[in-house]
Amino acid sequence: YPVPPFTAPARAAVTLPGSKSITNRALILGALAVGETVLENALFSEDTLLMIAALQVLGFEVDPDAAAGTIRIEGLGGEIPIAEAELYVGNSGTSARFLSAFCALHPLGHYRLKGSAAMHRRPMRGLIRSLEQLGARIRSNDDHLPLEIESKGLTGGAVDIDATESSQFLSALLMVAPYCEGHLEIRLQDPSIRPGYVEMTLRMMRQFGFETIVHEPGSSSFRIDKPSPYSFPEANYRIEPDASAASYFLALPAVTGGEVLLRDLRPDSLQADAAFAAVLKKSGLRITETEEGTVSRLDPKRQPPKGLTEDFFFISDTFMTLAACAPLLRGKSRITGISHTRHQECDRIAATTEGLRLLGQKVEDEPGAITIHPAPLQPASIPTHEDHRIAMSFGILGCHDLHRDGRPWLSVENPACSAKTYPDFFSVLETLRRESGAT
Repeated sequence: YPVPPFTAPARAAVTLPGSKSITNRALILGALAVGETVLENALFSEDTLLMIAALQVLGFEVDPDAAAGTIRIEGLGGEIPIAEAELYVGNSGTSARFLSAFCALHPLGHYRLKGSAAMHRRPMRGLIRSLEQLGARIRSNDDHLPLEIESKGLTGGAVDIDATESSQFLSALLMVAPYCEGHLEIRLQDPSIRPGYVEMTLRMMRQFGFETIVHEPGSSSFRIDKPSPYSFPEANYRIEPDASAASYFLALPAVTGGEVLLRDLRPDSLQADAAFAAVLKKSGLRITETEEGTVSRLDPKRQPPKGLTEDFFFISDTFMTLAACAPLLRGKSRITGISHTRHQECDRIAATTEGLRLLGQKVEDEPGAITIHPAPLQPASIPTHEDHRIAMSFGILGCHDLHRDGRPWLSVENPACSAKTYPDFFSVLETLRRESGAT
């Protein structure tokens, strides 16, 4: 897909899709709660549709309405209607991890989980081991999918978990913890995990009515003394705009000039990736909060944004956004804290390095970091490795008018992989281009 450049500075507003991370957590919490929950501003993408389909296979009444942006789910208070099923999770890490723990709640269940070839390469060991400690019997392919789970309910007690490969392991265990048979203490073997997604999980558990979890800030243990069902106090749960998706449009003015309004994006988000705006602010973009949302602006009287040295451990889903824009920044950019991204949808450090080198950039690729030294850009076709974030990040760079005549110079291979979390991304980008007066 040859990305059409902007021939005029960006002047547009974006309505972001709902958060994938929040939507898939809310689907699990809604199924665990008692009674009906309606999710508003829900994301409809490959990952969330896989979660919806899996819950339906398990016997839950889930009614999605994409036109209205809502999903109605009837929760059964920790019960799972279907005792034996095969679930397909594609390359959705949240679906694979959350559903594994969810299925382990059944007192006499037999479940098979399989996914795409890429998902079968992604880690599951830490979660498998913790569920086995709590009574589940799990057969796996060397600690990877496909899994076969023989569930007997989760016993409670003390459980150790290694969540260094993915904080989703811990989130999966936390969400089902209220339905363990007794007191549960979850102890992290290594506290060096991304806390943002865990904090999101804890805050959402409280929003769904579960308050009796004890976790001191900085502590590596989580304690549930009084297991009890979720009881969502309201009928409707509104899902925030996706802060990871916001990163692309926040960065757009660094590539095209101008300004972009991201409707309803707030700094007090549940999502750690909302902090990406502060990174861009340090680079030189003007980030302001308004009643309508967040505005990102490049002041035409100032120099181009500068390169940064930044630890992206807490906001690693956005590191590719900065890396893809780095060729247009003043000076080198060094991104650290991202070793875990080598085991996500693809090896994201390797894929980002490959794309930048094809564009003529000098890149230093380290086990947990990447350094980009800007050089003159050259036209290239960027392999995405079926990774939605690689596609969208380089799609933003392609909006730069390299030849100053509107000719596309950067192509994104298989742009459809963005459907994993943002099916309309490239059509939205084209709408913004037209709204900005680009020819």
